Amino acid sequence: MSRRALGHGIAAALLAGEWRPPAMADRVMAALDPPPPYVTVLVDAVLDAYHRPPLDRPRELGAYVAIVLDELDPLPDPDADDLDDLLLPEPTPRVVEWGRFHPEMAFARWPVPRIDTVGDLAAFLGLEVGALEWFADVRGLERVVNDERLRHYRYVRVARKSGPPRVIEAPKPRLKALQRRVLHELLDLIPVHGAAHGFVGGRSARTHALAHVGRRVVVRLDLEDFFAGVTAARVFGIFRAAGYPESVAHVLTGLCTNVVPAQESVPVHWRLSRRLATPHLPQGAPTSPALANLAAFALDRRLTGLAAAIGATYTRYADDLVLSSDRRLRTPVAAIGAIARAEGFRVNAAKTRVMGRGRRQTVTGVVVNAHPNVPRAEYDTLKATLHRAALDGPPADLDPTVLLGRIAWVESLNPTRGEKLRTAFATITWPPRDS
Repeated sequence: MSRRALGHGIAAALLAGEWRPPAMADRVMAALDPPPPYVTVLVDAVLDAYHRPPLDRPRELGAYVAIVLDELDPLPDPDADDLDDLLLPEPTPRVVEWGRFHPEMAFARWPVPRIDTVGDLAAFLGLEVGALEWFADVRGLERVVNDERLRHYRYVRVARKSGPPRVIEAPKPRLKALQRRVLHELLDLIPVHGAAHGFVGGRSARTHALAHVGRRVVVRLDLEDFFAGVTAARVFGIFRAAGYPESVAHVLTGLCTNVVPAQESVPVHWRLSRRLATPHLPQGAPTSPALANLAAFALDRRLTGLAAAIGATYTRYADDLVLSSDRRLRTPVAAIGAIARAEGFRVNAAKTRVMGRGRRQTVTGVVVNAHPNVPRAEYDTLKATLHRAALDGPPADLDPTVLLGRIAWVESLNPTRGEKLRTAFATITWPPRDS
């Protein structure tokens, strides 16, 4: 039996009853054949490390036990001079009785629902355990299955002005519904950093831009492959930090991450292709924005601290990082890049912009030089569209709802311009809708 398997067997015995030295030692002795002579020392070492039974992390306990075993009962050295020790080694204990225990959540710092086991998670989502495991796809079968009907995602490549195409991974309806439940009933209860403005209730691209209006200098940076760069290990860490046991966090991670099939990837772009080939946050899943914000919590905290140290303001909207200041600012691009790398992200140097007052300063498409505004070209284009629709009638592909949304966006930034656009919209004669 491998040392790793032996460690997990002992961990199961330790967790299967009272967390007191005599009872723990008795369970370990009963679980192993032959019982080793170092059980009491092993139990003492475990109690020194874990004052309470780690029912939320049995795998961690098993790994720790394996380390202790290496110290108490090292494997024979093949280069040893004592051949008798090699020819007649002590028999290695094996697990003959696996302890049964009930996993429990750790302390939950946020008001997330209590889910102790994978069975509890299945019940929470209204599934059988087998169906839950299929949707979670922790073995990454999405990567290798050829039949599109057996996949959980559909894939679309969207071209960009520069760089590799954006790969949209859209979950199919049943998985999407499960992800929405995880989002609204679990992830929405975990707070993000105050500097995050994207995909956060009460914050928006507008609030992100407003923090940088009228500044002497605005520095804008972009994170490369923001969603694909967040690995399953980081997602697992988020669910563990919420208090969920290892097994539950493992399945939740599978529900919220994906591996892209080779034929749907972008093999000519090595770095992005490599990220898509390993479990990551899929761009298109409803849970991905919230998880990406949580994964970037330490990044936001450190960049907020950097900004405070140099007299600047920092906010982030998804992958868009912005610092601004009213004073002369030694461009902190190198420091930001170093912090991003340390936190598992990568700054796209080609998209870094340092904008002084003498040029147009934009943040998420909003001009912020003196007051928030839409770019003049965007306003003129929208005004011309309304004018043509009023004179010649609206074209068939012009959706009034979309048009009103664009007008509302302008109005939120510049009420005067927005009022003019609404007046122009009111002069359009729309054809009657089909009943």
